[in-house]
Amino acid sequence: MNSRAEKFAGVDGAKGAWVVAVFDGATLTWNGCTSVAEVLEHTRDCARVGVDMPLSLPADGYRISELEAKAFLGPARSSIFHTPVAGVLDAATYEQACALSRKITGKAISKQTWHILPAVQAWRDAEFDPDIYVEVHPECSFRAMSPATTFTSKKSGRGVGQRLAALERWSEYLDLADLPAGPAVDDFLDAAAAAWSARRFHAGEHRVFGTADASDRIVA
Repeated sequence: MNSRAEKFAGVDGAKGAWVVAVFDGATLTWNGCTSVAEVLEHTRDCARVGVDMPLSLPADGYRISELEAKAFLGPARSSIFHTPVAGVLDAATYEQACALSRKITGKAISKQTWHILPAVQAWRDAEFDPDIYVEVHPECSFRAMSPATTFTSKKSGRGVGQRLAALERWSEYLDLADLPAGPAVDDFLDAAAAAWSARRFHAGEHRVFGTADASDRIVA
C-alpha cells in the first residue's frame, strides 16, 4: 500500500485560519494553516480529506444534505446552520447579503453565516478533487463514532471529554500536549473527527446525507 492510501486528514476553520488533523493509520497529528492553498499543499498526499466547510452551495432553498444531517442530530440540530445560496457571495455588506437571501429564499442569513463567507469563497476558488476532498460535519461524525453517547456542548469540559473518549477508541495515540498555539481545543477535535469521516469515506463505511455525488453531500 502506498503512503497516500495510508493517510487521511480533517480540516476545520479556526478564526480565519485552518486546523488540519492527519491520521497515518495509528496516530493523529495537528498543524495550523493560514490559507486553503496551504491546506491543499499540506494534505496532497492524503487518500481522503474531510472538510468542515460547505463545498457546495444551492442556487435556491436549502440543501437536502443539511436537512438530513439536522434530522440525524435531533436536539443538536442547531449546530448546523443552513448554507447560503450562491448569489449571497456577491454581497458587499451583511445587509446586502440578507436582502439577496430574502429575495431568493424568503429568509435572511445569520451573522455567523456572513462571517464564514470568505472561507466558503476560498474553497470555491480553490482547485481540488471532489472525490478526495469531501464535506463533513463534525457533530455528525462524533455521533456516528459513538452512537450511545449523549454529547454535551463541545465548549464544555464534559463535551471535550466525551469527544476525546470517542476519538481515543479510534486512534492509538492522541496527545494534545503539542498542539499548535492559537486555535481552541474544539477546533482540533473537530478536525480529528473530520479525518475519521474521511477514512470512513475511503473505506466505503460512511454515512451519506444528501446525494451520492459532491453536488449536495455531507459524509459521516
